[in-house]
Amino acid sequence: MKHRLYILPLLALLALPAAAQADTLLIERVHQPTGDEPARGLTMAEVEARYGTPQQKLDPRGGQKRQWPTINRWVYPDYVVYFEKNRVIDVVAHKASPNEVGPKPPIR
Repeated sequence: MKHRLYILPLLALLALPAAAQADTLLIERVHQPTGDEPARGLTMAEVEARYGTPQQKLDPRGGQKRQWPTINRWVYPDYVVYFEKNRVIDVVAHKASPNEVGPKPPIR
């Protein structure tokens, strides 16, 4: 039984290089900011004033407990903006092509 516990992490490490190589193109593209996406810390009102009305405002998630803040998601043509309460915490780019390996579409 003890030998199995040591083998599983080793197998997981062997699988990492393949996964990292598959994500390289998306990661490189995302790390080259275009300046067209909202910056972290902007308020919802600032984002809407600068970037216009989003295509869709998804239902908020979280907020069930005090330590789990409500996360709001706004969908724009090239990315999804994530807000914690009223501030931008992240922007996730959509795939550039159907063959690109990247984030899954947002849960609706």
